[in-house]
Amino acid sequence: MGEIKAELNAELQTHIAFEIPLFGGIPVPESAVVSWVIIAVLTLLAVWLTHGLRKRPGRRQTAAEMLVGFINGFCRDTLGDKYWRAFAPYLGTVGLYLALANMAGLFGVTPPTKDLNVTAGLAIMSALLIYGAQFRVHGLRGGLKKFSEPVAVVTPLNIMEIGIRPLSLCMRLFGNIFAGFVIMELVKMAVPVVVPIPLSLYFDVFDGMIQAVVFVFLTTLFLSESLE
Repeated sequence: MGEIKAELNAELQTHIAFEIPLFGGIPVPESAVVSWVIIAVLTLLAVWLTHGLRKRPGRRQTAAEMLVGFINGFCRDTLGDKYWRAFAPYLGTVGLYLALANMAGLFGVTPPTKDLNVTAGLAIMSALLIYGAQFRVHGLRGGLKKFSEPVAVVTPLNIMEIGIRPLSLCMRLFGNIFAGFVIMELVKMAVPVVVPIPLSLYFDVFDGMIQAVVFVFLTTLFLSESLE
């Protein structure tokens, strides 16, 4: 039992991929390296899908248009015709990143969303987007007035949401991916053959996609509330 506990603790740690030899050594975690790979894959995929666009699309262009159309349609339905164009690129990019990041376990690497620093960074970016858009659209006075809606008595609660919303986004994503990772590691230790395959498909693909959708949906919902 002690060996299993020690092995599990070792797997749950944030591993350092390498160090940058500056200022006494800057550690670069594995989650950052995997994120860089995902960013490179998404960039190359975008270039390939959008290269040589034609009026009569082929299969490649059709796939790209269907993906972009789905993202744009979701943003239009949630944010309305007036604002969706400004936020669709960010929301779509975050959704694609999370989809690949949560499925990284299929390729034998640790999902970067298992690192609390990654999920916290994503949540902070979403919070900056939500409240930045609120003040950008409504102005300083109107943005501050939003905190007293629908009635002034709820102002303290609305102010607390500045911290609660990103914390909720961060811990929901981190908790689900972390729990799935722990379960998979325990299964691999107990039954290393056959059984982990269907469970990996569930936790890495099905649950990973759900968490990506939930994160983007909640961000879009909070953004819609700040813009209305």
